[in-house]
Amino acid sequence: MRIGELSERTGTPRRLLRYYEEQGLIMAERAANGYREYDERFVDRVAQIRGLLDAGLPTRIIKQILPCLDKPRTIYFPDATPEMIATLEEQRDRMSERVECLTRNRDAIAEYLDAVRDGNPPDRAPLEPAGS
Repeated sequence: MRIGELSERTGTPRRLLRYYEEQGLIMAERAANGYREYDERFVDRVAQIRGLLDAGLPTRIIKQILPCLDKPRTIYFPDATPEMIATLEEQRDRMSERVECLTRNRDAIAEYLDAVRDGNPPDRAPLEPAGS
């Protein structure tokens, strides 16, 4: 698929896809006319990259862990330094904190929706009939 289709299918601007390619996160083949051609697997790969970027990981770390996201997984890091391991541990812990926060927020929204659907918003006392 060409870059426009990958952009449309992933909701990622073309400019950002070119940046991912510059960073070595995705790779395109070049057609005879010079257009970029992307394999179908990059639809999921772009979603993974965006998720990792949203979680705060820098592209240099993402580039190193992308092979771990493939199936079958092959984990081989001859250049894993103590600093890189510490960075990954820190990022993992930050992600866990964000997951916990998002889970609490999701649960609060679900509770609110349930209460609203039942006609009894959680921030209001039930209405009593007038004159009681």
